[in-house]
Amino acid sequence: MTTTAPTTTTLTGVPALPPLLLRGALLSPLKRPRPDAGFPRTRLVLPGLRVDLARLAAYERVCGMPTGADALPLTYPHVLGFPATMRLMSGRDFPLPLLGLVHTSIDLTRRAVMPATAEYELTTYVGGLAPHRRGTEATVVTEVRAGADLVWESRSTYLARHRTAGGPAAEGREPADPAARPLPERARWRLAHDVGRRYAAASGDRNPIHLHPLTARLFGFPRAIAHGMWTVARCLAEHGTPDAAVARARFRAPVLLPGTVTYGAGDGRFELRDGEGRRLHVSGEVGPYPA
Repeated sequence: MTTTAPTTTTLTGVPALPPLLLRGALLSPLKRPRPDAGFPRTRLVLPGLRVDLARLAAYERVCGMPTGADALPLTYPHVLGFPATMRLMSGRDFPLPLLGLVHTSIDLTRRAVMPATAEYELTTYVGGLAPHRRGTEATVVTEVRAGADLVWESRSTYLARHRTAGGPAAEGREPADPAARPLPERARWRLAHDVGRRYAAASGDRNPIHLHPLTARLFGFPRAIAHGMWTVARCLAEHGTPDAAVARARFRAPVLLPGTVTYGAGDGRFELRDGEGRRLHVSGEVGPYPA
């Protein structure tokens, strides 16, 4: 099969999210996902990127982080790259429908401290498609450079559910290791009903499943659900991260709002469970970046 050579598109500014989300929603019914489909080979590059310190402070507050730090949190470059990711995934040449797309995992690497006042260059591209037991999964890669140095990168996977060769897409949550026991509980959080709206205001991710019970019900949820990236950011804020760090998180089941969750940690691992400690929402690992 012939593949298209990668191309580079330089962005002149941060893409506006509302029209991208609308375009993605309108094009979704026209797409037929499959793991061998073509996908965009374009690398979107945003040079001269500077952080809005007021938005960063709002993000830190909603994620339970101390405000006014000189360095970016490990998860914040994902917020900076989200508009470019949406531009890729809302395009006609992206084969998975934006509506119903599920963020299933993220790998994060920070190689050095990232000053909040520095200037960066951000690159985003689709790393590939892969079959999944419940459909097709796309990998989106985001890289951040300070000058010529790669200082941060992420790999996110997004799942489009559809019939597979083995039959209809399986329902239910992503299975956890049946032998794994809950980690020691370190904290218990009561989540307010407006966590999704406050995170959306700080991050720009205004997916309707996070904003209000009525809009969440349109997509099959009984109430609004917390953003997956908020749950990871909140866990890492509690856990703490080295200056140079690697982290991985897997999203297992949605967190309904309002609600109570328990945060567990031990031996470099962390997790978020429901108030009874039975249902696993998020699991992950975090540690120092190898020298």
